[in-house]
Amino acid sequence: MLDPARTVSIFQKHAQPQKFSTGEVIFEEGQPGDVMYGIIEGAVDLKVNDKVAETIKQGDVFGEGALVHFEGTRASTAVAKTDCTLAILDRERFLFVIENTPMFALEVMHSMSKRLRHFKHPQE
Repeated sequence: MLDPARTVSIFQKHAQPQKFSTGEVIFEEGQPGDVMYGIIEGAVDLKVNDKVAETIKQGDVFGEGALVHFEGTRASTAVAKTDCTLAILDRERFLFVIENTPMFALEVMHSMSKRLRHFKHPQE
């Protein structure tokens, strides 16, 4: 099984992943969101109230919450911690991948669960 970010890159609408420079804002908390991201290279800080809540690294995905919540707004601000290459998946393709690649759905749920566990038990 590919890591979630590679799966996103295979199914993304645009042929090339998008590049972000260190410190560049990818999206801001409260903005409407209609895509999720997979980190092909680099790391991304997710900030809440201008404080780093977590750092997401190569192979993982983020921004999927805006695709599964009805209001579709971002719960955090994403900032490139390093120079990054990100694959992007819109809602239509996200649903297609979920339907046609059930393991991708499990990998996304695993990613979300792992990150949630980190907040419940930060020492682990």
